[in-house]
Amino acid sequence: MQVSQNMIRKQILMYPRQVNKIKSLAKKKNTSAAEMVRQAIDAFDPDVTVDMTESELFELAAARVKEALADTITTRKKVTAALDKLEARRP
Repeated sequence: MQVSQNMIRKQILMYPRQVNKIKSLAKKKNTSAAEMVRQAIDAFDPDVTVDMTESELFELAAARVKEALADTITTRKKVTAALDKLEARRP
């Protein structure tokens, strides 16, 4: 890995759940955990408030619930298929 000359190495402490989350996010985005941290720092601005209407928040929540349901359905299908294969192997 080649590091830019103007970058500075920093060591930070994170809780295990944060380490797991950053690893998972990085894997989904096909990037490094360090890049995810850099992006989060660049995106963070405590002086910017997010003004969302109640309906916008509801739509966002509904979209996230739909994603969670779709993931659950996919996972249940995979688990059922795996259980069926195991059952078929039973003597």
